[in-house]
Amino acid sequence: MKRMIALLLILCMALPFVGHAEKKTFKIATVVKESSDPWFIRMEEGVKRFAQDKGVNAFQKGPSKTDAAQQVQVIEELIAQGIDAICVVPIDPGACETALKKAMDKGIVVITHEATTIQNADYNIEAFDNVGYGAYMLDELAKVMNEEGEYVCMVSFLTNAAHNEWTDAAIARQREKYPNMVLIPEEKIETEDNMEVAYERTKEIMKAYPNIKGFLGTASNDPPGAGKAIEELGKLGQAFAVGTSVTSVAGPYLESGAVSAATCWDPAEAGYAMNALALMILEGRRDEIKDGLDLGAPGFENITVVDDKYINGQGWIVITKENMSEYDF
Repeated sequence: MKRMIALLLILCMALPFVGHAEKKTFKIATVVKESSDPWFIRMEEGVKRFAQDKGVNAFQKGPSKTDAAQQVQVIEELIAQGIDAICVVPIDPGACETALKKAMDKGIVVITHEATTIQNADYNIEAFDNVGYGAYMLDELAKVMNEEGEYVCMVSFLTNAAHNEWTDAAIARQREKYPNMVLIPEEKIETEDNMEVAYERTKEIMKAYPNIKGFLGTASNDPPGAGKAIEELGKLGQAFAVGTSVTSVAGPYLESGAVSAATCWDPAEAGYAMNALALMILEGRRDEIKDGLDLGAPGFENITVVDDKYINGQGWIVITKENMSEYDF
């Protein structure tokens, strides 16, 4: 009898815990192009905020320099660690495809950003429609050029899908709306997402084309690199740099006027939105990912979904000398 009573007591003590297994803490990795780049340091703030808000193990990693092979190695290492989801900002989307397919084959959720050509991903998310953004950058450049004169376009790498889409849209906008602007040379200038390379290429271009007025840059180091050359060669007020960058990189050149406008989106919010998508899939809520969804990040409160895979927000901003204090990243 005593033994039976003891067993009953043990059973009664266990009953409150039946059906209350410990909630799984998901492990979500965000892989960026380069770990020390100010753009991605800012993105990590969003990843950390997401981890705190949602109580998941979300973290960020990246190669020590902008190198596609090194980035793939980081992805492979994370796959081997048994993560639940991976969010990637590819240097070269094509170079990542095999590793991302491997991740998906293992049941790992894959979300990408700045990779509209990607195949092996659950979703690719952008802060905006790439064509609209490219046209917007060109409008900003046309404004400071008084809609006339020679200009060039810079991309980080010719393999960077997003940068090339922005550039193609910018050129199309110029040809459609600004006939007195002239693109030179016809090919895009590759800067390797490196400020010193952008600076050197700008000096070469200004030597070859002494009347050039505009530099449209798509990588965050392009406008400040061009701005540095504009300052050094005494071309302030005669040549202008516009394009994707942030205050922490372009600030001194915005202040001097060598960079007229830095167009961008907040990478912290993009990092948050990527992780939000990954968590929804992990929680079995994929059917909620549709037009109008709010991902909990400014610029991503009312997303649009194309072909059940490609997502756009409405998150671009423009930073100038007058408002740069509002964007301290």
